[in-house]
Amino acid sequence: MKIEQVLDEIRQFLHIETPDAWIDEALKQQDVLLIDHANCEKKAATTAMNLLYKHIDRDDLLKKMSQLAREELLHFEQVVNIMQERGIRYRAVSSSRYASGLRDAVRKGGEHELIDVLIVGAFIEARSCERFAKLAPFLDDKLARFYRSLLRSEGRHYQDYLALAQQYSAVDITDRVAAFRQLENELIASPDPEFRFHSGVPSAA
Repeated sequence: MKIEQVLDEIRQFLHIETPDAWIDEALKQQDVLLIDHANCEKKAATTAMNLLYKHIDRDDLLKKMSQLAREELLHFEQVVNIMQERGIRYRAVSSSRYASGLRDAVRKGGEHELIDVLIVGAFIEARSCERFAKLAPFLDDKLARFYRSLLRSEGRHYQDYLALAQQYSAVDITDRVAAFRQLENELIASPDPEFRFHSGVPSAA
């Protein structure tokens, strides 16, 4: 599938686009953008590894998550290299409310927890892809090329998470996806006091 088709599919999946006010803030805080982007790649690899350890009897999941973890760690390394080239020190920054807000809605235990974790993964990857695409036109050539290079893999990650969620669910996941979409949209569109890669509208906007 061509990348524009993937992006169209992702926009339909997410329902709302990243607000322009977030783009404006990202351009002002590119050091924080890159630091938190690196953190997001590391966390994505950790999520994939956790699923590998918890669900050793699911062959399709093992294959997809091992591939995803490798790619996310490569992206982490690439972001850190870009930061070093720009004199940006990798340092600890607080987590955004986005991922924790989604994960707080995950049901606990058994199949329900697995399905919800996979759906949350799909939304995080889809939003990342949408933001890479929306940011790229405003960035310098090198960073824009890098972000565009991530679109295909991030788009595939979203599809993999969503397909696994439906595969392992005994019922149709449409309603569950809709519930997480509503929460995700609220987190993206509401005022957020702290700028991060997945934060909402800057409070000052």
